[in-house]
Amino acid sequence: MIPLKDDNPTETKPIVTIGFILACVLVFFHQVSLQGKLGEIFVYQYGAIPAVVFGYADLPVEIMAVSPYGSLMTSMFLHGGWMHLIGNMMYLWIFGNNIEDVMGHVKFIMFYALCGIFAALSHAAIDSESAIPMVGASGAISGVLGAYLLLYPHARVLVLIPFGFFTQMIYVPAGIVLGLWFLLQLVSGGMSAGNQGGGVAFFAHIGGFVAGMALIPLFKHSHVRFFNPANSRSHYRH
Repeated sequence: MIPLKDDNPTETKPIVTIGFILACVLVFFHQVSLQGKLGEIFVYQYGAIPAVVFGYADLPVEIMAVSPYGSLMTSMFLHGGWMHLIGNMMYLWIFGNNIEDVMGHVKFIMFYALCGIFAALSHAAIDSESAIPMVGASGAISGVLGAYLLLYPHARVLVLIPFGFFTQMIYVPAGIVLGLWFLLQLVSGGMSAGNQGGGVAFFAHIGGFVAGMALIPLFKHSHVRFFNPANSRSHYRH
């Protein structure tokens, strides 16, 4: 299932969500503008490398751009390809505006960053001596999905379901869409455990999702309820 949009209204303009999307797109344009070795160096400079983060290795001084812990932040704005970027930005646009709406702009920045950091550390902990850079916003966005699941499981999400040469678009409850997504991450993470090399950071998705569920009670406005009914604005004060 490929989410296209939800039917969950907001009351504030998602300026931070839009800002994150623009930042990721601009950084990616810069990435693809770099040719050959320069592009590879850029990823090593700003990606989060588990072995460097945990102190098992050091980057050469001549290419070091940020601290190892700083790379946990900068890595969220890099992506491994067009599909990686587009998929992440679609999920952020669909679900991020509602989470920003229920906690405010400043808290959303903090929430997003903490989810992304915890996600990166979750993946890095699986193979702490890996020298492969982690890149992508999916860990932070997974935190957004975890928060959305607790707040709006009954919201309807328009999804595209491919059937070979045919496709079908239907509305599905967010609880089903996000529940199945998380189950897929658990299964895929279990199957990939112990494998070396690059690929999808499933444990970052899992860690980010769990972080989002754990943090949303601390970051949401106090009057916002969990498990809101579909198309309900009853959690807002007027």
